Amino acid sequence: MSTDSAPSHAQRIWVVDDDRSVRFVLATALRDAGYDVDGFDSAAAALQALGARGAPDLLFTDVRMPGDDGLVLLDRLKATHPQLPVIVMSAYTDVASTAGAFRGGAHEFLSKPFDLDDAVALAARALPDAEQEAAPAPEPGASTQGTPHLIGDTPAMRALFRAIGRLAQAPLSVLINGETGTGKELVARALHQESPRARKPFVALNTAAIPAELLESELFGHEAGAFTGAQKRHIGRFEQADGGTLFLDEIGDMPLPLQTRLLRVLAEGEFFRVGGRELIRVDVRVIAATHQHLEALVAEGRFRADLLHRLDVVRLQLPPLRERLADVPQLAENFLASATRKLDIAPKRFSHAAAALLQSYAWPGNVRELENVCWRLAALAPGDVITGADLEAVLPRGTSALPSATAAGWDEALAAWARARLSEGVEGLHAEARERFDRTLLEVALEFTQGRRAEAATRLGVGRNTVTRKLGPGRKRR
Repeated sequence: MSTDSAPSHAQRIWVVDDDRSVRFVLATALRDAGYDVDGFDSAAAALQALGARGAPDLLFTDVRMPGDDGLVLLDRLKATHPQLPVIVMSAYTDVASTAGAFRGGAHEFLSKPFDLDDAVALAARALPDAEQEAAPAPEPGASTQGTPHLIGDTPAMRALFRAIGRLAQAPLSVLINGETGTGKELVARALHQESPRARKPFVALNTAAIPAELLESELFGHEAGAFTGAQKRHIGRFEQADGGTLFLDEIGDMPLPLQTRLLRVLAEGEFFRVGGRELIRVDVRVIAATHQHLEALVAEGRFRADLLHRLDVVRLQLPPLRERLADVPQLAENFLASATRKLDIAPKRFSHAAAALLQSYAWPGNVRELENVCWRLAALAPGDVITGADLEAVLPRGTSALPSATAAGWDEALAAWARARLSEGVEGLHAEARERFDRTLLEVALEFTQGRRAEAATRLGVGRNTVTRKLGPGRKRR
């Protein structure tokens, strides 16, 4: 199926995708880079060619295709040609599929749409004679099915999903840094759920929520009579998590004496219960998290440097919500739908004005605050369409409140939106901004006039036909 092939000495690459346009543009870019490229529209066609012509040097495959999908093709290739590097492509990326690809032996996961230069560079790194330690590959996308509320499609979240997909298979300690409310436990759960330990327990403990005098017992357990009130044996979190994952949140608040005991468990995999003489051995993957700067705590003598090095084999930095405002509408819709289902009430949706306001708020409490706001809106907003006024009624006043209704406040919100969109590589920003501006202004005017289009048009200084053309005939006329 290939045309204009490079000379016979060129490295051979196969592109498997049922989308003809994807096959064409990717194959063309790879041929321009000097590779010999063949394209196939199904896994079956590629497997048939494999038997007739032998394996290529590298294979790109889509995930969702008629017949056998790309992950099935990956499994079959790894069974017969384990050294063949395979790059899995998909527009439907999530933690489960990303981790599934890496678990199946994929060399890399490439999310659609992708930059052709990045794809060619990734091919160069993946081929046997290429340098392996190069710049990071393009990150996969973001929405997740198996990990509720771990959602996003901004570059920071794509990088996070890519890291989770890779780290889930590695038996390494992970340190998660992030502000309160950014979803550190959700990331830890995703790492566990996509790991070989998924069938074993996931045990979480917030070390800051347990009094210091009880924390040792919570971690390691105690024997009956170990201290006043210890009437029977207590199994600690390490034993509960044996074979699985122990998530220690707010590790920076752990007292120094307990840090010493934790270090021994991490190093040796064994400990004694409080008041006990039996040596307990466990196999536990520890994932720790904190909102604090642990290096600063080490400098102050409040955290052990050797424990930090033991925990910080790999570090994940979670972005605050204010740095990924483009994810807010998707998150808010998800939380609102979940809240209305659990409250057993009619579904609700955000107006365009409310959606714009959501993205202009600083969210000091991060994703957790957004979720709480959506629950309040589900319970308190009177209609099935949540307006800007509904949203302002439930948002806290004072710190990080919505920008003021001044020109400077409006400009600041617009500038923040533009910076976020430009950082995502968006083109045609002016057209998008103009469309959102017009629609938001019209929505607000209709809310103010209670749906009376003629009055809304008069207040905005536009013709009534403009209102109808911009918003469509769906609203009830008054």
